[in-house]
Amino acid sequence: MFRNILLVFENETICSEAVTYAREFAIRMDCQVTFLMLVAMAFAGRTLLGSQRNALHKIESRVAKQLSTCSENFIQEGIEVTSALRVGDPAQEMLKFLADRPPFHAVVWGSSQELPGKGHWINRVTGTLECPLLTVSRKTAS
Repeated sequence: MFRNILLVFENETICSEAVTYAREFAIRMDCQVTFLMLVAMAFAGRTLLGSQRNALHKIESRVAKQLSTCSENFIQEGIEVTSALRVGDPAQEMLKFLADRPPFHAVVWGSSQELPGKGHWINRVTGTLECPLLTVSRKTAS
């Protein structure tokens, strides 16, 4: 059966513990992995897109390097990896991304060890997911 997990990053922030967790999870579950980098950027209309092309190109270049570096260990383990970059409103871009693909078996938050606070967009999107949202929580000493 085809299994795929989604590793979501925000604003070029990558948590190495989340990447390691996703890789180990993919090995255990025999999954493919999709990296999704969401970068917040406001677009005031189609007429202003031209003025942001240079910024978009720079973002695309930086993110390509980051995701390529992240994917190396996955590929060495024989895990199939795909990646995508979406720029705009993160919640909307994530929902559009999910709508264009078969369902994922899990989503891993990859920008920090814990989910952001209640007002963050990921908490609003969580209710619409058809799979669990996983995080890497900090280990506490007993």
